[in-house]
Amino acid sequence: MEDRTRKPTAPSRPPAGAAPQGELCLQTVAMPADTNPRGDIFGGWILSQMDIAGGILAHQRAKGRTATVAIESMKFHLPVFVGDVVGCYGMIVRTGRTSIAIQIEAWARRGHSAEMVRVTEGVFTYVAIDDQRRPRPLPEL
Repeated sequence: MEDRTRKPTAPSRPPAGAAPQGELCLQTVAMPADTNPRGDIFGGWILSQMDIAGGILAHQRAKGRTATVAIESMKFHLPVFVGDVVGCYGMIVRTGRTSIAIQIEAWARRGHSAEMVRVTEGVFTYVAIDDQRRPRPLPEL
């Protein structure tokens, strides 16, 4: 794989005052229907929002259809609560001939405050595919 950007870092808790890395790819509100039996937002919901966000960025880079092929380094730092505004930020960390690895961070804005906390992060890998769903080369930048 040709390395065109920075390497992903191991997930860790951000220091106080840290800001999201990458560009905002998706923003949504956590709703009651997305909770687990304990009343927190279900981890699978967060994961799916991150995959959608990464898919948007991958589609832009691939200039067409992509498919998720792997999720690495997934880490859940803090719970998400009903009413939190969840933003998913993405940054391309590697590209290969057909693949794109994207670091995704999910941040939550708690209620009506301006406080933002990183709740989840991971590296998602996508492959550019053609109309027959076969891998295709990424276009040149």
